Amino acid sequence: QVQLVESGGGLVQAGGSLRLSCAASGRTFSSYAMGWFRQAPGKEREFVAAISRSSGNTLYVDSVKGRVTISRDNAKNTVYLQMNSLKPEDTAVYYCAARQSDYISSYYYNANDYNYWGQGTQVTVSS
Repeated sequence: QVQLVESGGGLVQAGGSLRLSCAASGRTFSSYAMGWFRQAPGKEREFVAAISRSSGNTLYVDSVKGRVTISRDNAKNTVYLQMNSLKPEDTAVYYCAARQSDYISSYYYNANDYNYWGQGTQVTVSS
């Protein structure tokens, strides 16, 4: 089992940057594929980015490609989401998620594929 704690959210002006972090408990972080999702008020939870266990493979939703980078540091049990050129439509609660995976190169974009979730961190982008 793993517990996830997000941090790094906040209020930023359009065009600004934020780096979200998600710290995981436990000693088997490297066995989990990781993902970031977001949920804006009145909307369903949306996939943002995913990364495989080995960091070799990543996937992004089209709306963030070129602006957002997912990365992980298995030695620190942490996954990151670097967000640049932020837009007001990026405003949402951002959640990290973990799924234990036997496949070192696999990533997952369906929320139902993930077993563990953090509590979320608010990102607000003002225009």
